[in-house]
Amino acid sequence: MAEVKLEHISKVYDDNKKDASKHKTIDDISFTVNDKEFMVLVGPSGCGKSTLLRMIAGLEEISEGVLTIDGKRMNEIDPRDRDLAMVFQNYALYPHMTVFENMAFGLRLKRFSKSEIKERVTETAKLLELEDQLYRKPKLLSGGQRQRVAIGRAIIRRPKVFLFDEPLSNLDAKLRSQMRIELQKLHREIDATMIYVTHDQVEAMTLGTRIAVLNKGKLMQLDTPIHLYNYPDNRFVAGFIGSPAMNFIKGVINNDSGYVFRSQESKCSIRFNELPESLKKYINKPVEIGIRPEHIIILEDNADEYQQNKADCSLEITAYENMGNEQQVYFKLQEKPLIVRQEPKEGIEFGQFKTLYFLRDKMIFLDPHNGAVINL
Repeated sequence: MAEVKLEHISKVYDDNKKDASKHKTIDDISFTVNDKEFMVLVGPSGCGKSTLLRMIAGLEEISEGVLTIDGKRMNEIDPRDRDLAMVFQNYALYPHMTVFENMAFGLRLKRFSKSEIKERVTETAKLLELEDQLYRKPKLLSGGQRQRVAIGRAIIRRPKVFLFDEPLSNLDAKLRSQMRIELQKLHREIDATMIYVTHDQVEAMTLGTRIAVLNKGKLMQLDTPIHLYNYPDNRFVAGFIGSPAMNFIKGVINNDSGYVFRSQESKCSIRFNELPESLKKYINKPVEIGIRPEHIIILEDNADEYQQNKADCSLEITAYENMGNEQQVYFKLQEKPLIVRQEPKEGIEFGQFKTLYFLRDKMIFLDPHNGAVINL
């Protein structure tokens, strides 16, 4: 397989305006996709992730920077000569051809022998559990089967790198879950370098060896799924990775008889026994805390393990969702609700006031001016 390296890659569309730098779709992105790695590019719609993938494929011209695959510069190389295979969102199957013919099409163009075509198609169909569908046409297949045919058409070429552009977005939730498992299995079995684009952070977290988080054409952070979740670099990554999203509370740290963070509306007062040196310069200045829903505890009257700690908030329940395996409770706080995730419990009702406790070692602090996480 191959290593893919991006060095200061930018994409500028010529809109005949003087200051072209303000119109960069991709802005100075650099990272390396290691050999046999499953790299996921994730971000909201319009962040540039599909454009970046198309630049790797050669379908979009690189305005600035250098792209190399296996150490060879690719900027000027024609897409068909880059030894890549791309799987699109809409399957792009030939409706008049059978599954066998769709998968064999690229090999026939390259003048493979009939025996080798049959061998490769049979082998790929078995890998993707499509043996019983080989002589059916796409209209007779389910969405998941069509996507497997599209993936099979890419695999059969045995390219250096596989590129996936939101391949599961047209499938329902159950099929997406099944296909994620199949893609994980496929990556292990063919041991290939894969670059996968999605706007779904659940897909990103479950599939990626590493994840590149993009926003407005910029690389916000690149790391493993667990590290991104636990140690985000900035507010965007902290809020984008995780479902439900991280809670953010704006306020001020005071030093009145101990260190206390008070929310803007004084609904939360979070006391600290000690304050890290890096936070002391924010005393009496605006600061923002972030905490994930599972790291907030709804205190009950008999909560002995927390009785030595004062409650951090007393907030009103505005909504709740019972998922079966978990419960999400929404509280009224500032411009957005505060979300708590816990095991399902009886007795949660609208309009109730509940006392909350924040796990101190799970909180992050953010500079409200630039959104950067403050290193403690």
